[in-house]
Amino acid sequence: EVQLQASGGGLVQAGGSLTLSCAASGVTFDDFAIGWFRQAPGKEREGVSCISGVDGSTYYVDSVKGRFAISSDKSKNTAYLQMYNVKFEDTAVYYCAAGLNCGGIPFEYEYDYWGQETLVTVSS
Repeated sequence: EVQLQASGGGLVQAGGSLTLSCAASGVTFDDFAIGWFRQAPGKEREGVSCISGVDGSTYYVDSVKGRFAISSDKSKNTAYLQMYNVKFEDTAVYYCAAGLNCGGIPFEYEYDYWGQETLVTVSS
């Protein structure tokens, strides 16, 4: 059984930093890509970043480039999303998901397994 658990969300001031974690079981990071998605209030869920399990390549949506960094620790089967210089518009519920492909900005249909969300709230 595949299980993903996102954690690390919380309240952070604008300009601050936060690291989200995605602990996975039932999948191996060598075979799967991990994607991070978010859904802001009143908006549709969007792909934020992904990392390929095959070659470690990473992709970011333009709004977070240069501020977010995705990584994975295969020994711990855990992926991370480091968020720097957060902005009010980063406020959202964040999800991690596992899929077969990370070839660009992640799309929901590419990911088969989803974890529970973690809430990030950025205060001004």
